[in-house]
Amino acid sequence: MVPGARLILLGRQGAGKGTQCARLSRHFVVPHISTGDVLRAAVREGSELGRMAKSVMDGGGLVGDEIMVGIVRHRLSQTDAQGRGYILDGFPRTVPQAIALDEITADRPLDVVIDLEVPSELVLQRLSARRVCRDCGTNYIATGAEHLPWLCDVCGGDVMQRDDDTPEAIGKRLDLYEQQTSPLIEFYAETGRLVVVDGVGTPDQVFHRLTDAVTSRR
Repeated sequence: MVPGARLILLGRQGAGKGTQCARLSRHFVVPHISTGDVLRAAVREGSELGRMAKSVMDGGGLVGDEIMVGIVRHRLSQTDAQGRGYILDGFPRTVPQAIALDEITADRPLDVVIDLEVPSELVLQRLSARRVCRDCGTNYIATGAEHLPWLCDVCGGDVMQRDDDTPEAIGKRLDLYEQQTSPLIEFYAETGRLVVVDGVGTPDQVFHRLTDAVTSRR
């Protein structure tokens, strides 16, 4: 069996992280742990931290570092992550979170932090072409050759562009990502744990670059 791995995958929205995390999770036989997943799980479990997170989210706020770190600490203490490792997606988002993660993982340090690099122009193109069924949530990519109205192949509902997938909205999200993530990338670069991987190419090409990056650092 392929050895496990402990890694963080960074990258802009639209860089293909979701696809690659799923493949890496199968390849290294480790859980893919995303911020959204751990938050939803904590809320479902009704733990103290989960209740605190729910209260913040219900009020339209962002879950703070203290709550988020506590939830991730709990998730990484579970058997599947303690054994072979994990892929963290969406955490850490700030340098204080990264410092806290180093404390959590002191006994089993990270193997590598990967920045999946895709140019902003390509990300903007990918996200602007994304469409979703209003009824069942199935995702599509627009080619310009679709019939209008565009009906979902799964349920027959209307396929539409999400409000937050307009070029203006995407541009704001990308700017926010740069502001939040640049210090984090610098933090991991300065500690010698960052590897930048080219995210442009076929899914297979990018996947092989990612596995090579992990193997070289493990």
